[in-house]
Amino acid sequence: MTTRPGSVRAARCALAAVLLGSCTVGPDWTPDPPAVPAAFDVQPPATDTAAAIVTAADADVAAWWTVFHDPELDALIARATTGNLDLRAAAARVQQARAGRAIVAGGLWPTLNATAGAVRVQSNSPGGLDTVAAAAHTQLQVGLDASWEADLFGGIRRDVEAADADLQAAVEDRRDVMVALAGEVGFDYFALRGLQQRLHVADDNLTAQAHSLDITQRRFADGLASRLDVAQAEALVATTRAAIPALRAAAQQARLELGVLLGQDPASLDAELAAAVPLPQTPATVPIGLPADLLRRRPDVRRSEAQLHAATARIGKATADLWPHLSLAAALGFVHDALPDWLAPGNRAWSAGASLLAPLFAGGSLQAGVARADAAADEALQHYHAAVLVALRDVDGSVEAFLREQERLRALQQAVAADREAVDLASRSYTAGQTDFLVVLDAQRSLLLAEDQQVQSATAVATDLVALFKALGGGWSEHDAVPAAAP
Repeated sequence: MTTRPGSVRAARCALAAVLLGSCTVGPDWTPDPPAVPAAFDVQPPATDTAAAIVTAADADVAAWWTVFHDPELDALIARATTGNLDLRAAAARVQQARAGRAIVAGGLWPTLNATAGAVRVQSNSPGGLDTVAAAAHTQLQVGLDASWEADLFGGIRRDVEAADADLQAAVEDRRDVMVALAGEVGFDYFALRGLQQRLHVADDNLTAQAHSLDITQRRFADGLASRLDVAQAEALVATTRAAIPALRAAAQQARLELGVLLGQDPASLDAELAAAVPLPQTPATVPIGLPADLLRRRPDVRRSEAQLHAATARIGKATADLWPHLSLAAALGFVHDALPDWLAPGNRAWSAGASLLAPLFAGGSLQAGVARADAAADEALQHYHAAVLVALRDVDGSVEAFLREQERLRALQQAVAADREAVDLASRSYTAGQTDFLVVLDAQRSLLLAEDQQVQSATAVATDLVALFKALGGGWSEHDAVPAAAP
């Protein structure tokens, strides 16, 4: 089809008006973080019962594991960040979000298609003596088609804005996986070291109890002890020995969990982590920053904020559907029924046009779309506020657990010292015949229980500190590499 020059000028004027007069409907996104307390609610314990002090200084927790000065822990987390399968899946989701954003942004540009076709046409024409002659020919055509929907009211731009926010949410989700991954490696690693220390305690107590059993058997042979003393000593040795297999199984389970977190064969770390290593010392000072800093550091809060941004932008997308849509189209090509003369100037055909679609009645579906987008944005807002509250709760709870567990550890250390002295005194008194064997048994049971609880408490102090770093959003940095955008 061929149009007149006046139509081309009209299309050009319409295009200029679109480019100069387009607007964006819907609410503009403005970050509005909720009010948070000025400082975290930290109740410091007495100075003589706690080893670490929690302060409001700026918290540098991007690589929190380095405060433990444990090369094995550093190496495990480094390997987990490159091999963990959940983290790789999160990186793939970032790539999907990047591609989705590119798909949406493509709507801002015209589309251009190449066309080619062949049509066999037969027509009837009158012949001589009332006869009809049939003529057939092949029509060949080739050309280019272009179309573009003008973004008059910003619907496509709002869609791109939402896709940008979705991409940011995917990036924050990957960072949240990194935070969780580093925390889980820390939990399992310290659990393993704690179980190894508990095995050491059980073995030491088993050796001491076996020595007491030997003394009791010799005294029984000499007529200085009763068979009851021997039976009680044998029962204590057997009870302690029975607890060791469960501790070994738990330690093996922790090693298997670490293997999975690293994306390796679960049993691949057996040899590497077989040797027992003491639990690390906690730092003397633990800075946690301020609640306002937490909102920018926790990836789950940042993700919720990005999701709220995306939901807000989609209100504009739904609102733009209420307004007219302008589409421009053009085509250029050659049409002829003979291949040698196909590209002759006389066979050139072109067309250009514009169409305006204004919704008048859709049964209320367009207005319902806006209402649904509004409700989705309100839901995202509630999730955002809930994420902030959860973040504050996590930090307050982790600080409290960390400080109180240190108090418990200090008390258990005093109990262990007293129980060791009691065992020594009871053993010497029994050997001298000044007391019965029941006193020795009670002292040994109390020592085993206190030493085991001391190791568990020391493990809890380390894991509580890991939980605090995790609650602070530690484990990632703005400089961490993220999947690159597609060309």
